Amino acid sequence: ALGERIRLARKRRKIDANVAAARTGVSRTTYSRVEAGSPTVAMGVYFRALAILHLESDLDKVAQDDRLGRELQDLELKRGSS
Repeated sequence: ALGERIRLARKRRKIDANVAAARTGVSRTTYSRVEAGSPTVAMGVYFRALAILHLESDLDKVAQDDRLGRELQDLELKRGSS
């Protein structure tokens, strides 16, 4: 889903994929893998792809709403208070 959102953001800005790849500092092939959401691409490349689209602050939202972690923490707190 991330790759698709990056692709759509690039297209909305009317940035050619070759230009986006060059600005991101990767080959066109690697940039294609970014837009495909490949897990083999380094997180830094995703960050740079977001940065050229002025979306780098969106990375701060990753794992922001950790529902599972909070539920596990609540269960632990309940066990500790019993």
